[in-house]
Amino acid sequence: MSKKLVITEKPSVAKELAKVLGTNQKTKTYFEGDQYVITWAFGHLLSLQLPEDIKKEWQQWRLEDLPIIPKHIGLKPLPKTGGQLKAISHLANRKDISGAVIATDSGREGEAVARYILEWIKFDKPVERLWISSQTTKAIKAGFANLKPAKQFDNLYASALARGHADWLIGLNVTRALTTKYEDNLSAGRVQTPTLAFVNETAQQINRFKPQTYYTIHLTVDQQQAALQLANPQSIKTRQAADELVAQLQQAKGQVVSVKTTQKSQVAPLPYDLTELQQVANAKYGLSAKKTLSLIQALYEIHKVVSYPRTDSKYLSTDIEETLKERLSALVKFDPRAKQYLGQGSQVKQKAVFNDGKVTDHYALIPTEEPVRAEKLSTDELRMYRLIVERFLGLFADPYVTAVTKAAVKFGEQIFTFKQTKVVQQGWHATDKEGQLTATVDWQEGMAVRANFAVKEQLTTPPKPLTEGTLLGKMEHYGLGTPATRAEIIEKLVRSELLERQGHALAVTPKGQQLLQLVNQTLVSPELTGKWEQSLEAIAKGQENPKAFITEIEGATKTLVSEIKKSETKYRDFAVTNKKCPECDHPLKERNTRDGKFYVCTNCHYRRRKDPKVSNHRCPQCHKKMVIIEGQGGAYFRCLNDGTTEKMLDKKDRKKKISKHEERRLIQKVNQADEPAESPLAAALRKAMEK
Repeated sequence: MSKKLVITEKPSVAKELAKVLGTNQKTKTYFEGDQYVITWAFGHLLSLQLPEDIKKEWQQWRLEDLPIIPKHIGLKPLPKTGGQLKAISHLANRKDISGAVIATDSGREGEAVARYILEWIKFDKPVERLWISSQTTKAIKAGFANLKPAKQFDNLYASALARGHADWLIGLNVTRALTTKYEDNLSAGRVQTPTLAFVNETAQQINRFKPQTYYTIHLTVDQQQAALQLANPQSIKTRQAADELVAQLQQAKGQVVSVKTTQKSQVAPLPYDLTELQQVANAKYGLSAKKTLSLIQALYEIHKVVSYPRTDSKYLSTDIEETLKERLSALVKFDPRAKQYLGQGSQVKQKAVFNDGKVTDHYALIPTEEPVRAEKLSTDELRMYRLIVERFLGLFADPYVTAVTKAAVKFGEQIFTFKQTKVVQQGWHATDKEGQLTATVDWQEGMAVRANFAVKEQLTTPPKPLTEGTLLGKMEHYGLGTPATRAEIIEKLVRSELLERQGHALAVTPKGQQLLQLVNQTLVSPELTGKWEQSLEAIAKGQENPKAFITEIEGATKTLVSEIKKSETKYRDFAVTNKKCPECDHPLKERNTRDGKFYVCTNCHYRRRKDPKVSNHRCPQCHKKMVIIEGQGGAYFRCLNDGTTEKMLDKKDRKKKISKHEERRLIQKVNQADEPAESPLAAALRKAMEK
C-alpha cells in the first residue's frame, strides 16, 4: 500500500499530526501509519551557500573581490543537520512512498524550509500542500481532506527564493565591503539598515529639539474648563501678551452662542494582526516583539487556542463566519460575555470584518474552537490570549454610542468651546457606563457666562524615543520586512551592537551612528527597500518576474559596493578601550553580549568579563568565592583575595590542577588586565564573595 511522506517544520508539529492522523509507529526520525510517514525538519535544515562554498578564494574577505555576484547560489546543509537530511532522503526513496505533503508553516519561509529539502534530496514524485490556519484536530483533519497541489504555491516559493538571494547579494556584499574597508565588524542589510535609520532619525529630532515657552488662556464654568480657540495654539509667546489678552476678554460680556449635540457611534476595532498585537504588548506590558511572537506561537502550536500568528490581516474570509459560533462556545468558561452572545444567536455586529479581498495568506488572529485551560498558560501567555479574545468578542458587541455636546462661548471676538460626553450605549466599550457624563453643565444657548480666566505657562515637548512598538508601526507603514521577520530584524540590530534597549526605548549605539554615516544613503532610505518588499509580494502573487527583480538587485549591489570603495568617510571604532590584551598586547574592545559586557581581543582569542562574574567555586586557600576569567587557554577561576588561580575543567578532569608555572603566568597576565586592587569594582566583588 502506497503512503505519503509528510514533512513538518519541527518534531512537536510532527508529533501532533501523528496523533491526529493515527500514525502511531514511532522511530528516531519519523512516525509511520497506514497512509502517512511523518518526518520533520528543525526549522531550516539548509541555507544558501556562502561565497567560500562557491569559490575557495572568496573565503578570505578582500575589498578587491567585491562585489561577489555568482551565476548560481546553491544550497548547503546547516551544521548538525546531516543525519536528519539523510533520514528524509532515505524515506523519500522508499518504493512505497508515492508522494510528499508539505506541512511546514503556512507562509513564505515555511514554504522555503520544505522546498529546500525536496530540492536537496532531488524528490521527483507528486507533491501536495497542507495549508491551515490553526493547529486544532478539526483544522488538521480538514486540511488533510483538502490537500492542494504544491504547484499552486510555486509563486510563493519564487518569492522566498528572491528574498533570500536579494538579502545574500546586498547584505553579504555591503557587510564585507564595510568590514574590510574600515577593519571592523560592520553589518548592513536591505531591511535592517533603514530600520536602524528610523531610530536614529527620531533621536536626532530629540537632540535638535529646543523647548519653547508659550501661554494658553482658559475659561472655567462650573468646574469645566476650555482653552481659547486659536489658529495656532502656541502663538502666545509671552506672559505679558497673555495678560493683555485676558484684560481685553474681561471687558467683554460672555455668552453661549451655540449648543450642538451629536450622537457618535463607534464599532468595535477589528481583530489583531501580528504587528498591532506586538505594538500593544510592547506598550502595555513592555514585551519585545520577539517575545510576543514566541508567546503567540506557543498559544497556536502548543495550546492550540489561537489561529496562525504570523498574519498581516485584520480581516476574516467569508467562509470563517460559519465557524464563529463554535469559537464562541469555546470561550463560555473563560469570559461570561461569550454565553451572552451565544444567547443572542452569535450575531456578528462588526460586519466589516468579513472581507476576502483583505485576507492574504491567513486571516486575523482569533481564538480557535479549542477551549482554553487558563491554568496551563503562563502569565504572559494569558495576557496575550486575553487581548486576542477581547478583540474577538468585540465583533459580537453593539457599537459604543455617545452623545457629544459642544457649547461655544464668546467673549468679544474670541471663542471658547466646551465639550461634554454622555455614554448612550456602552456596547463593546467596557470601561464606560451608560449614562456616564464627563461634565455636568446644563448648557443653554444665550446663557450668560461670567469671566473666570486663567493663564497657563506651557512648554513644547520633544518627540518621544521610538519603542519596539512604534518602530514596528514605522516598519509596517514603509513595508519593511513582514510580520514574520520584523521581530528578528530588531533582535539582529541589537546583537550587532548597532541598537540597544534603554528601558522601553530603543537607542542607536555610537557604532550604529557611525554605520549610518558610512553606509550608502540609498540603502538608508526606506523607500527603496519598501519598493523591493512590494516586488516580493508581487512575485508571490505571480504579478512580477523574479528574474527581473534579481537583475535589479544585482545592479543595486554593484552600485552600493562601488560607492563604499570610493567613500572618503573616516571611521572611529568606539568599542576600542585603553586596556591591553594580556596575551598579545593588542588593544581590547568592549562587546555587549547576551551574557553581559566583555573585553575581547580581535587579534587573539582572549576574552574576559568587564565586570568579572562571581562563581560559586570557593578558593582552596581562603574559601571565598572566585571570579571567572576567560583567556586564550580557556576559562579560569581566580580569587581576588589571594590571587589563587584554577583552570575550569570538564567534569572528568575537575580533580586535576594546573602547574605552578602555569598558575604564576596566568596570575601575572590576569593582573595586567584587571582593575586596581582597591577599585570600587574590586571592593564590590569582595563583598559579594564574602556573603
